Amino acid sequence: MTAPRRKTRTVQAGDLYFGSEYPVSVQTMWPESFGPGELSHVYRRMRILKEYGCGLIRFTIAGDDDIPLLSRIVQQQIMPVSADVHYNYRYALQALEAGAAKVRINPGTIGAMWKTREIIHAASDSGAAVRLGLNGGSLPREFKDSDPADGMLQAAEQYINVFEQEGFSNLVVSLKSSDVGSTLEANRKFSAQFDYPLHIGVTEAGPLIPSVVKSTYALAGLLEQGIGDTIRVSISDSMEKEIITAKEILKLLGLAPSGVTIISCPKCGRASFDTHRFLAKIEQRLYRMKSSITVACMGCAVNGIDEARHADLGITGVGNKVFLFRHGEIIREADPSEAEDAFLQELDAYE
Repeated sequence: MTAPRRKTRTVQAGDLYFGSEYPVSVQTMWPESFGPGELSHVYRRMRILKEYGCGLIRFTIAGDDDIPLLSRIVQQQIMPVSADVHYNYRYALQALEAGAAKVRINPGTIGAMWKTREIIHAASDSGAAVRLGLNGGSLPREFKDSDPADGMLQAAEQYINVFEQEGFSNLVVSLKSSDVGSTLEANRKFSAQFDYPLHIGVTEAGPLIPSVVKSTYALAGLLEQGIGDTIRVSISDSMEKEIITAKEILKLLGLAPSGVTIISCPKCGRASFDTHRFLAKIEQRLYRMKSSITVACMGCAVNGIDEARHADLGITGVGNKVFLFRHGEIIREADPSEAEDAFLQELDAYE
């Protein structure tokens, strides 16, 4: 059973709120650089990501040319935008001036403390949030020889003191490592000492399967204890898969308000219906739906209607036909070539 959320203060980034009084939100990060001619593609994909359940997206700010692009993205008001800044604090100031709802800085790369103070002042003036993003592999010099979990915690304490000296509390903190144990330990220790919202995740978690395993173990371990207010699953794959994985973790723990639950069999020699190919065609539609329904995609008579009797809508193969069903009752018969159209027509009833 998931424990009650740890009590935190509330932090605002645009129209998104972080903290124990609000749902756990999902984030991702744009994976590549782009130019002005690609902005229409960026806007389209951001809208799709929002439909998948993304609440905030982060963009790298690594040069002067990124600022006008960020400004134009912010003006679209698709979702709150965060600027990711390393090394050059002036980019954080410019990003805030361009309208970023949040800026992420890493104490291990941002430089002298006065630069952080300048960012704090600019964020305070603009009403933006700041994410204090600590990574176990890039800690400030004085903490590099510490145990990774302790080093992240000590660096967080040092910087939080500075934020509080400046009277700034619109702050989210993250303590991430590529090591799951260090990530768990750092976040548990932090949550026992501070009430700032936590952005949780395992950084550099690898390709799809290793990342899903490590991220699920770490995020579920923290969220079950009521720790975590916004999450990002780091995968060496698409942003959509990051968001889907994050949403599935939240649904598993009863922390996501809605969404489609998919039941499907792995396929075997009995299968007369290619569930893998069918799901590949329809899964984008399913993951973008808001309805809380269960959908089944089964391959044969054995794993068909009886195994998925509880499904709101299902499809299974029997011989050279496919059958659509609701709660164990067949509602439609079709040829395999018509399966996708027939299924999507029935799915329309749940939109």
